[in-house]
Amino acid sequence: MPNLPTLLLSSLALLAARPQAPEVQGYRLPPQIVVDLATAPAPPMVDFSPDERFMIFVERDAMPTIAEVSRRWIGLAGTRVDPVANATFSPGFAKSVSFRDLRGTAQIPVELPAGSRIGGVRWSHTSRHFAVTVVTDKGTELWVADTDHPEKPRRVAQNLNGVLGGAYAWMPDGRTLLVMRVPDGRGPEPPAPAVPIGPNAQETSGAASPVRTYQDLLRTPHDETLLEYFGTSQITIVNLDGTSTPVGKPGMYSGADPSPDGKHLLVSRVHRPFSYVHPLSEFPEATEVWSLDGTVEKLVVDQPLAENIPIEGVRTGPRSIGWQPTEPATLVWCEALDDGDPRKKVDFRDRWVALAAPFSGEARELCKVQHRARGLQWMESPTRMLVTDYDRDRRWTRTQLLDLTDPSKKPVILDDRSQQDRYKNPGTLVMKLTASGNRVVFQDGDSVLRTGEGAGKGGDRPFLARQSLATLESQVLWRCAEGCYESVVDVLTEGDSSKRGFITRHETPTSPPNYLLRSMDAGRDENVVPLTKFTDPQPQIRGIQKELVTYKRKDGVELSATMYLPAGYKKGTPLPLFIWAYPLEFNDASTAGQVSGSPHRFTRVAGASHLFLLTQGYAVMDNATMPVVGSNPETVNDTFIQQIVDSAQAAIDKAVEMGVADRERVAVGGHSYGAFMTANLLAHCDLFRAGIARSGAYNRTLTPFGFQSERRTLWEAPKVYSELSPFNYAHKLKEPILFIHGEADSNTGTFPIQSDRMYRALKGTGGTARLVTLPFENHGYSAKESNLHVLAEMIEWLDKYVKNAPARPSDAGASKSAGAGGGK
Repeated sequence: MPNLPTLLLSSLALLAARPQAPEVQGYRLPPQIVVDLATAPAPPMVDFSPDERFMIFVERDAMPTIAEVSRRWIGLAGTRVDPVANATFSPGFAKSVSFRDLRGTAQIPVELPAGSRIGGVRWSHTSRHFAVTVVTDKGTELWVADTDHPEKPRRVAQNLNGVLGGAYAWMPDGRTLLVMRVPDGRGPEPPAPAVPIGPNAQETSGAASPVRTYQDLLRTPHDETLLEYFGTSQITIVNLDGTSTPVGKPGMYSGADPSPDGKHLLVSRVHRPFSYVHPLSEFPEATEVWSLDGTVEKLVVDQPLAENIPIEGVRTGPRSIGWQPTEPATLVWCEALDDGDPRKKVDFRDRWVALAAPFSGEARELCKVQHRARGLQWMESPTRMLVTDYDRDRRWTRTQLLDLTDPSKKPVILDDRSQQDRYKNPGTLVMKLTASGNRVVFQDGDSVLRTGEGAGKGGDRPFLARQSLATLESQVLWRCAEGCYESVVDVLTEGDSSKRGFITRHETPTSPPNYLLRSMDAGRDENVVPLTKFTDPQPQIRGIQKELVTYKRKDGVELSATMYLPAGYKKGTPLPLFIWAYPLEFNDASTAGQVSGSPHRFTRVAGASHLFLLTQGYAVMDNATMPVVGSNPETVNDTFIQQIVDSAQAAIDKAVEMGVADRERVAVGGHSYGAFMTANLLAHCDLFRAGIARSGAYNRTLTPFGFQSERRTLWEAPKVYSELSPFNYAHKLKEPILFIHGEADSNTGTFPIQSDRMYRALKGTGGTARLVTLPFENHGYSAKESNLHVLAEMIEWLDKYVKNAPARPSDAGASKSAGAGGGK
């Protein structure tokens, strides 16, 4: 019989041999300065009335609590349903609304019920009323206030339904509302079966139907029942006194849009058969024209399930159906001329057609477009329209002005450039509201107005310009001054053009964004009226230094980043460096090398931003460009790895050359595709000491029908899918990597299993890794507790493996200096 010491030793040996239990975890806090900054009050959201006479301020907390984020939701057909609000799930709400007349300075609270959870605010196009949605424990309510008495809103509707689409819209008269409501007498939520009623089966008939990966799809007959239960609504016309009239019968309506004359509704209705593979947006859907008594006047199209559609293809038949804003009741829609297949060689891919009330006969063709239709805008004249098409092979966009009175007249080309060419972007057209609340392109005589970012080699300088439709020449009316960042928010489109004004949002690195009213004679300071005086919510970080830096990759591609340095930084002191990036694909080096962003923007750190690292003594290279360049979009990813490694090398070289970074203490991080990039960099080069990968995908065989801009399937490009999967190189990834992932990530392709399997691969091959999963969090993180914990994890990880890391072995240093790419 063994003696006691022997038994004790044996027991200890057994205990030591057992797998270690997971650490006892709770939400942790980062250093106090980070907590103070992260929880600082958020500035209010501002919404101007259409006539720019009034302002609404919407206040919300910096972040919702985990109690709010963890409220119950139900995943149905790719949509997350809040069963209490009967709407798509929102992780947080606003807490108050206030009103201001720009002719005065008083900010008047809008007196909603105490403790209101505010979903949103929407102006009537008349600027006489605004509506507010309020979520209660019994559902979603609609409140309306008048600008004469904004402090006294009134409840006009209850039990709104926003599951399948918008819950309400203003009617063309601006005094009534079109509301989706839960049908009367709906009854309680159907309970799940106590025991399964049978197996859940799916079947395919042999026709190819490539679908990207989606979360929260239907899985059982009970899910189908729940989708019908929560998705069924009653279309109702609601008056401002709260009286209402139902229109038609209850149904699964995904949209209802009134005609400009207010006499018809364009109604979209989802119906069976449902799919367990496709999301709601691809379900069968009938689109009809109704009269206001619910009579169906025209079936425009009844689209079947959107299966058997090629990658990047479109449905056949009518799509993008809407009302022409300049006619009383004319439908306009687009139709594919290539069977929806982008790989087919055809002269024209799409056409636009129109059909006027009473919606009988054949639709008349308005025009054909050479490439895939991307948009349609109407001028103030009903006979002039702007059509935009997109060449996916060249990533090229073109906008043409057509005169419908003379089909033989050659279209006027207003924009014709690479979609990625920021330097040549002419800006966005200024729109105006018609009397019925529809949007048309604003015309100033025979000119249009444009607002844009004004990208250039020195960074963005937003502008307001006038473009002549006769000569196509543009005249800059106003441009952001040097040393600040000021962008156009809205342009006054009514009244005398010589007295016309516009609203801007102005900020500098040390002054927070505030709104200004400028006149077209903007060069004179006396014509600038401050509209807000928001104060700095985070004065603790105002000493941060920021600089836009440019540098070159070894193949000559121009790169850029914003270099941030901590407050009090002493010039020439090398710091631990954190590089944050997100790779993008480009057709050519010239557009890949264009600078984006501005060094003159106000720095506000929020959520789980990597910029919080500045408070801990790190230099941060933000938005370091990682272009993947290839003239053929089909094969651009064939050199993905080499290009991101070369870009990373160039970024580090630049930071070291500036004297701000210690080459031996550099880490890299990114979110989503940036996390994918991070894992690949650590697997394929020795440039970094550690990495942080948040909400990424690491095994491309789990996204077999394409990812990001990759068009080929796994079976068409197995080598690329394999080589771009860091999961396959886990045995080579020896640098410490921190994985963070929301447990409820609904983003296409980044299921939480991606981080779980990557972590297990590293654990099994001897890597150094940590996996942190955040309960109830989506692709981006919302809760205060979650974000503070993420910041604590990031700071601790980088302090341990980068800032305070021991020197590398001498052979590692030799390897790094010997190979320009640091390749493994």
